[in-house]
Parts: sequence; structure tokens; C-alpha cells
Amino acid sequence: MKTPEGYILNGTKQFITNGGEADIYTIVALTDKTKGPAAPAPSSSKRHPRFHLRQKGKENRHPRLRYTGMVFRNCLVPAENIISREGMGFIVTMKVLDNSRPGISAQALGIAQGALEAAVGYTSQRIQFGQPLISLPVVQYKLAEMALQVEAARALVYAVAKTIDSGVKSFTEESAMAKVFASDVAMKVTVDAVQVCGGAGYMRDYPSKNDARCQNHPDL
Repeated sequence: MKTPEGYILNGTKQFITNGGEADIYTIVALTDKTKGPAAPAPSSSKRHPRFHLRQKGKENRHPRLRYTGMVFRNCLVPAENIISREGMGFIVTMKVLDNSRPGISAQALGIAQGALEAAVGYTSQRIQFGQPLISLPVVQYKLAEMALQVEAARALVYAVAKTIDSGVKSFTEESAMAKVFASDVAMKVTVDAVQVCGGAGYMRDYPSKNDARCQNHPDL
């Protein structure tokens, strides 16, 4: 709700990745329903007396991330805290995502690369039927398919990085494609790594299991 002093926020936002770590928060808030999602993006401090965090604990998706809920109860955000101007909140948010997606793409690529290396290492050492697993044609085919996917994702991630470094102003399409493809590859390769490693791949002590848990984060 807009007031002469600024904006009064009420409501909740669930599952903010590492939400309790920041000191300043940017909130996209709807002030005029006739404008749809084109809302202001004010900022607020977590020390605000009307702004609370709810710890959600660790999710299965990533063993090193915590997820937090945000609760606003008559939280007054001063008008001077608004980013850009009223009605530009959604547009500003989309621009931020354009810049963050390449980083998530790189994260997904690293997860996929790690899962592939873990699968190659395990199948090279594991002896089955009197020979290393990696010598079996069915395992070789699976590993080759995984490597193909990883290199394709790498090419796309590097391409969007090169595009950004060239100084172009708009790279929405390239950023989104890299994020979608690299995330899908991370999902497929980590699952395949668990399968290739057999029962050991499902144990928490093995890298492939942790990679399979982590891959859900960039995919969302």
C-alpha cells in the first residue's frame, strides 16, 4: 500500500536461497492491480522491525544451501528506497535475471562436469566380470553420451559469456538458452552418473550422489 511516507508491505515470500545471509533486500511489490506485475522494487534492511525471516532449514536439493522465508507485517519502506521508478519493478527484475542466468549456467556446467569425472573415475577402478566397468561397451556408450552433453553445454555457456564480454546491451535470449540447456544437462548427466556407478552412486559418500542432489538447484 502506498502512503505519503513510502510503501507499506504485508505478506510472505517462501524459499529464498540463502535469504538470511544478506543485509539489504530488494522486493518487487504490487501497488496497483491495474498495472499487473509492473510494480516498484523497493529495498529494505533485514533489521527493519516489521520484517522477519523464517529459517526453512536445508533442502534436499543442495547440501550447502539454506532456504529462508520472508514475512512482512506493516513494513514501511521509505519512498526514497525505490529502485528505478514506480511501474518498472518487473522490468528491472528481468534485467537482473539476464545477468544472473549465465552464472547459474556455469554452476550447472560445473556440476555436470564433476559428475562425469566421478563416473569415469569410478568405472575405471571398479572391477566387474573380471574387467573394469569402463571397458564394457554399454558403459562406454553412456559415458560418451554424457561427455557429448557436457561439451555442448560448455559451448553454449562460453558463447553467452563471450557475447556479454563483447559489450552488447541485450542478451536475454542467449542467457535464457544457456541456463535452460546447461541445467537440463546437469540433470541428465548427474542421474546417468548415479546409474553408471550402480549402488555406490547412490551413497552419500560418493561424489555422484552429491552432484545429483546439487543439480536440482540450477534447474529451478
